[in-house]
Amino acid sequence: MKATFNRLKLMKTKLNYSELFAVFLAAALVTAGCQSFCPMSKSAATVAAVQTKASQSAMTPESALAELKAGNARFVAGQPLHRDFPAQVAATAGGQYPFAVVLSCLDSRQPIEIVLDQGVGDIFSARVAGNVLDDDILGSMEFACKVSGAKLIAVIGHSNCGAIKGAIDDVELGNLTGLLSKIKPAIDAVPADAQPRTMKNYAFVNAVSEANVKLVMQQIRERSPILRAMLDKGEIGLVGGMYDLETGKVEFYEK
Repeated sequence: MKATFNRLKLMKTKLNYSELFAVFLAAALVTAGCQSFCPMSKSAATVAAVQTKASQSAMTPESALAELKAGNARFVAGQPLHRDFPAQVAATAGGQYPFAVVLSCLDSRQPIEIVLDQGVGDIFSARVAGNVLDDDILGSMEFACKVSGAKLIAVIGHSNCGAIKGAIDDVELGNLTGLLSKIKPAIDAVPADAQPRTMKNYAFVNAVSEANVKLVMQQIRERSPILRAMLDKGEIGLVGGMYDLETGKVEFYEK
């Protein structure tokens, strides 16, 4: 520390007092091992707890949605929870009690657990280009809710979606052709006055993305008697949302 102070004395003629203080503080942090000042140090609050059967049972569809909103707010603010992931891995090895199941797009810019600030064992995650629905994903949702106790289904699309653009532009490529055909009804659902109806019209692309989310929500109710019954009884909730690639924020459609 003495050597550091001597170096600072030599620098005094070149630095003003504000700059000198900043350098001195940085040196103090290094010397102290960052034990008192670093927000991610061992002294910071670390989340090792995971969802349990009791905590899952205590949640409602409304509180599950509130947690997704709170998690996204933490992500946008740059203040995610500091999690002890190895401890969470160990704690969930014997069982899982997620509170929600989220269907989102394959897009690498929408890593859903990260943007919703959730840890190991918190949510079921199904990802596929265009967040489209098929029997396998629908069956997975039935498992998540009816068998494993999840309280909420969230369908989350995103802005400037490549799959949506591909469907608008009639892209044909192997098995992708069939996947994109599932999005076509969403294109037709956007009012005709939305012009031009091309992939270069950013507003139109996002309008189709939103329509696609709502279409998938409708399909969940129509194609799964199990989930429809749970929704009608209020045992689970169903919500849509759109993730903004530019801001990191999820706008939820609650109605």
